[in-house]
Amino acid sequence: MKYEIREPINHSLPSDDVHPYRSGVWRPQFCEYDAWDMDITGKIPDDLNGVYLRNTETALFEPIRRYHPFDGDGMLHAISFEAGAARYRNRFVQTEAFLAEQGAKQSLYAGITEHPGIALADAGWGARTMLKDNASTDVVVHNGLVLASFYQCGELYQLDPRTLETLGKSDWNGRFPVEGVSAHQKLDEHTGELLFFNYSTKEPYMHYGVLGADGALSSYIDVPLPGPRLPHDIAFTKHWTIVNDLPLGWDPEALAAGQYSNRFYRELPSRFGLVPRHGGTEDIRWFEASPTFVLHWINAYEDGDEVVLDGFYQHYPTARGVQRRQGVHKGFETLDMNVLEARAHRWRFNLVNGTTTEEQLSERCAEFPMINGRYAGRKHRYAYECTCAPELFALNGLIKHDMDSGTEELVEFEDGVFISETVMAPRDNATAEDDGYLLTFTSDVPNDLSECLIFEAASPGDGPIARVRLPERICSGTHATWAPATSL
Repeated sequence: MKYEIREPINHSLPSDDVHPYRSGVWRPQFCEYDAWDMDITGKIPDDLNGVYLRNTETALFEPIRRYHPFDGDGMLHAISFEAGAARYRNRFVQTEAFLAEQGAKQSLYAGITEHPGIALADAGWGARTMLKDNASTDVVVHNGLVLASFYQCGELYQLDPRTLETLGKSDWNGRFPVEGVSAHQKLDEHTGELLFFNYSTKEPYMHYGVLGADGALSSYIDVPLPGPRLPHDIAFTKHWTIVNDLPLGWDPEALAAGQYSNRFYRELPSRFGLVPRHGGTEDIRWFEASPTFVLHWINAYEDGDEVVLDGFYQHYPTARGVQRRQGVHKGFETLDMNVLEARAHRWRFNLVNGTTTEEQLSERCAEFPMINGRYAGRKHRYAYECTCAPELFALNGLIKHDMDSGTEELVEFEDGVFISETVMAPRDNATAEDDGYLLTFTSDVPNDLSECLIFEAASPGDGPIARVRLPERICSGTHATWAPATSL
């Protein structure tokens, strides 16, 4: 492998840090690399062409008070494939907050578990001025640009998909929402449209919009909710976009005191809003279901008179021990999906009689699903999911879930080896839904190394067909995407 290291960025964390989200698989990275002539075990397929991108959170400075893993600065990792060769880059997302703290050489902003009033700088975001927008949650490629985003709603930071150079913030010809945009925008590969949403503590509490294939805003509507909620993801079909009003929201008493603390209201139903893709507020159709919280949807599609939605139902969206002891239904007390008991689940919304039916699809705890992007919004058969490490926000196994037969093919890794959200990359001229490859980054803590593993999507249990060594062990993070060469 050959590589160059760019100028190190400023940081001041201790080398012997023992914080669980600044050590081990969450050990921060401080260097940016360009690497080529990669060390490869096996052979990279010639018909794998495109770029695999992952967004990670990296701590750089001691927090003002408390550190949460989602407070880390966004760092994108990109490995591109062309004609059997690979090239790797990683770059910090040059957000306004990142640049400000680099200049000050210290933390300036409040983390998500801190009172905003302790911040030392004004981030310029109105009622949430002191919360750090770090663009570290999600990543998608639209209209030839990489977009990095933050789940608490903020800017969309644009990067070049080949060089990862930050190209400034999305403006949308002056129509970028003042409320910002949440992570988990959805790309319809059939139309090139990007579907997005945001949420806030002020009425109407949510908005939904559509960005055309040309990057121009074509729709932006109010989605009125009964109160401030914490929606994390949306789904779509060929004709509908599915937003949600799940019973997890900001605690009004905390908001009155200027704090952001959430509560789960088990006495309320889950509500799902079906919005015609280019419809108005008056066109939203609401359906009710059992109370839960869902971090991530798998996919949605139309089936006759019904809309089918697959996602991960949390059976206990609160930390049960604290709930029993204190009688408080507070969400996000743990990031351990095994405690939250996330399970694959299916909802069916009948467009004729307005009813909802639902069923559990698996007994296994899993999360962070991906599908073949060409099937997004259309009937899918396969989902590629991750098992979750106990007592830690990290992923330690891969599942190929056949949604038709109900079978699951599990790929396990050695203790101390963690993976990333695993994308499905269709091979050039693919002829079937699972005709392609699965790509994941590993963080091997015992051996202090990272690789990009390539599996046959049709048979991941056979093991990787190629391993590409990275120049440094990468920090854990959240979301990833695959962009074929034709979209770059």
